[in-house]
Amino acid sequence: MFVLERPAARIAASSRRRLPMPSRLRGRFSLILGTVILLLLALACIGAPLLTSYPPTAIDAINPLAPMFSKGHLLGTDEFGRDVLSRVLYGGRYDLAIAFGATAVTLIVGTLVGLVAGHVGGRTDTVIMRIVDLFFAFPFIVLVIAIIASLGSSLINLFIALWVVSWVSYARIAHGQTLSANRYGYVVAARALGFSHLRIMFVHILPSVLPGVIIFAMVDAVGNVLLGASLGFLGVGIPQPTPEWGSMISEGQNFILSNWYLSIMPGAALVLLGVALSLIGDGLSDLLRPAR
Repeated sequence: MFVLERPAARIAASSRRRLPMPSRLRGRFSLILGTVILLLLALACIGAPLLTSYPPTAIDAINPLAPMFSKGHLLGTDEFGRDVLSRVLYGGRYDLAIAFGATAVTLIVGTLVGLVAGHVGGRTDTVIMRIVDLFFAFPFIVLVIAIIASLGSSLINLFIALWVVSWVSYARIAHGQTLSANRYGYVVAARALGFSHLRIMFVHILPSVLPGVIIFAMVDAVGNVLLGASLGFLGVGIPQPTPEWGSMISEGQNFILSNWYLSIMPGAALVLLGVALSLIGDGLSDLLRPAR
């Protein structure tokens, strides 16, 4: 007689039994530190109107290239007299949107596709995974640039390009995890009891798949932010004069020796966001993956 056990509870109990205490503490510390940094960064960007009185696109022709700590301009101004602090804070909204908006959709779509392919199997699995292999045959950034070049430069089109291309990584991870979960005792028991495919996929298999894809999502979020900044640096990202950290770094490179803060400040914000997401991913990895 089979004894069914909720897979999520089973995984959590197994993790608590097998994960060494130092690793768990390290995972919690990384997760808490990364979350605190991310929340502070997000609050600063969302509360930008409270931290600066200048619109990010306001031009001050009288004070171009003002140095840091100038009167009224804590981080100085760019070549058009636009306040750097204002542009960094407002620009962070777009990079945070890329990190979470683009990543969330690809995570959901890719996980569902991989889950269905791995569980159903047969021709469905073959067709879906051949499509995934087809996407992997082309360089990722080339596909993104080609889509944006076809649709035009905008935040929405950047999202569309990432949605079209990025889901395949999640599909492959979820597919592999699903194939492994199909052999678990509680999944075999659920099939023997005649449970529906939807119940088996979403109640018994999905909890086993989620830790892997969530951990990868944190890494992918960092990659999406860097990709958005790279496209902005290349001039095919979010169009000017909208502030975006990558385009700000590109604009400031001509003044790197005389007004270094024009590139360093958005670059430092970009690094800080990447560090926060990496710490969260590292913490989740230690907490969700049982020690071997």
